[in-house]
Amino acid sequence: MSLPLPPDLPAPHAVQAVIFDWAGTLVDFGSLAPTQIFVDAFASFGIEVGLDQARGPMGLSKRDHIRTLLDHPAIRAQWLERFGQPPGEPDVDAIYRRFMPMQIEKVGDYSAPIPGAGETLAWLRRQGIRIGSCSGYPREVLDVLLPIAAGHGIAADHVVAGDELRAGGRPGPYMALANVLALGIGDVRACIKVDDTIPGIEEGRNAGMWCVGLALSGNETGLTLEELSALPPEHVAARREAAGQRLRAAGAHYVIDSVAGLPAVVAQIAGQ
Repeated sequence: MSLPLPPDLPAPHAVQAVIFDWAGTLVDFGSLAPTQIFVDAFASFGIEVGLDQARGPMGLSKRDHIRTLLDHPAIRAQWLERFGQPPGEPDVDAIYRRFMPMQIEKVGDYSAPIPGAGETLAWLRRQGIRIGSCSGYPREVLDVLLPIAAGHGIAADHVVAGDELRAGGRPGPYMALANVLALGIGDVRACIKVDDTIPGIEEGRNAGMWCVGLALSGNETGLTLEELSALPPEHVAARREAAGQRLRAAGAHYVIDSVAGLPAVVAQIAGQ
């Protein structure tokens, strides 16, 4: 666990709520489901997108993610060469329409809980802490994922999808604050945002919350649990440090490996 940044949020007397991301945070170790589908969706248009490129905008709503990828110079150049004109909003819509059924079909294959997630949620509930959540996934995708996750014991008191707020999604504070309203939380400083992506950490900071970044379980490392476990310890340490630097630069007050380490952070924030 890393030490927090110089304090710019006063510790509340008690933590009232934790707002979680989903893929790479509570389920889908490595955040693989959305990444691979972006690669496949672009490939169906004859455009090659690498996994690292696909991970770059992770945490944004999926339509914004596609728009950001199309703005990438290498991808934009491919599109121009193939179609004879730069990509525009109709192209964003076309890729999104291709992406959605592919994501809906595959999301259940990547719904296994992050190790320790169920235990952490149970611990929070024993402390009387409310559990909110938000995602870059559209509601149609969450409607498939949430019942499967609930069958594994992973459920939140409130869920906000990336496409259902008029104000928009990450890195704006809107989804996190929608959880505050729905859960009846009296002080945003009594909330913790937990996320594995840069936009997700920025979302929490913009909402005035404590932010906890996840270095190994999600997008910033991007490996399955099996792949990560097969690495030598020094390689794991290097990936942890690199991911931690990026998450801290985005504003994370704490960086831990996965949600399994969250109870100790909650206790420290609460001054216990």
